Amino acid sequence: MKFNKAKCKVLHMGWGNPKHSYRLGREWIHSTYEKKDLGVLIDEKLNVSRQCVLAGQKANHVLGCIKRGVTSRSREVILPLYSALMRPHLEYCIQLWGPQYRRDTELLE
Repeated sequence: MKFNKAKCKVLHMGWGNPKHSYRLGREWIHSTYEKKDLGVLIDEKLNVSRQCVLAGQKANHVLGCIKRGVTSRSREVILPLYSALMRPHLEYCIQLWGPQYRRDTELLE
């Protein structure tokens, strides 16, 4: 099985990283500042603020779809939809990218 060289990226991490260039075979591998893997956005400083913004945007999109698609505003209708459709976007891999800053927590709430 061959590697897809177009999908390979180098993510340099650490304070004293000299940021060497790498190659796979004869082709050079491009460097990147952030990479999304398994739905979690990781950057070179392991900062999760961008992941919190993306999760909040996705949850707001789903909430807007619920608001436009459901005419009833009763608690018995909205609560199961909220639990089934919106919460998974906010809780996906939260153990890995849990918000570190107050602004990220407020954004998700």
